[in-house]
Amino acid sequence: MLQLICLPCVLLIRQTLPKTKSKSRYCYCFGYSYCYCYCYCYCYCCRCHCHCRCHCRCHCRCHCRCHCRCHCTLPLPHPLPLPLPLPTAAAAATCHCPLPLPLPVLLLLLLIVLLLLPLLLPLLLPLPLPLPLPLLLLLLIVLLLLLLLLLLLLLLLLLLLLLIRPLIRLLLLLLPLLLLLLLLVLLLLLLLLLLILLLLRLLLLLLLLLLLLLLLLMIIILLLLLFLLLLAMLHNLFLNVSFC
Repeated sequence: MLQLICLPCVLLIRQTLPKTKSKSRYCYCFGYSYCYCYCYCYCYCCRCHCHCRCHCRCHCRCHCRCHCRCHCTLPLPHPLPLPLPLPTAAAAATCHCPLPLPLPVLLLLLLIVLLLLPLLLPLLLPLPLPLPLPLLLLLLIVLLLLLLLLLLLLLLLLLLLLLIRPLIRLLLLLLPLLLLLLLLVLLLLLLLLLLILLLLRLLLLLLLLLLLLLLLLMIIILLLLLFLLLLAMLHNLFLNVSFC
């Protein structure tokens, strides 16, 4: 009976140990050896107890019955779960393939496309009418501000996706300072725009002054020519009168 009980344990050990991995091999060996020792000790104790109690054949029959009852009521441990089979080639082909590029690289490519988009817009959609220079400068400044805001949003998204907790905390602490810096940059850009507009006005005024000066010079030159013509006509009249 002992061999019949211990033989399945030995067979299970021989069948499962070559198939299991290196990490779980010791767990299986320990479990099956524990089962083997438990069955051996339990059967040995039952056999010794019944042998001391029974000396004759009737007692031997009782011993066999007790042994069978003990063997039938033996609480065997639950079998350990076998390792999962390795995925086949078909299952590996059906699984979802990862992205060819990591997510930060894709976001950086998206940022580059967004930065190049304002440069490509005039080529794709040419303006039907030429805009004045101040309006063009204003549009360029607005586009730059939008691109800066997009850049800040993408950087925040990268930080959240990469789960850099210390940097996120630092960013949250420095968020008021960043907002103040952004406001200062906006004010500086507005001041630059105003200065550019003032310079353009000054340039226009200078051009107008130059045109006025040219007109004055032309008027003066015309007056001088008229004066010279009058002098020549008077000289001719004087000569004609003198010869007569």
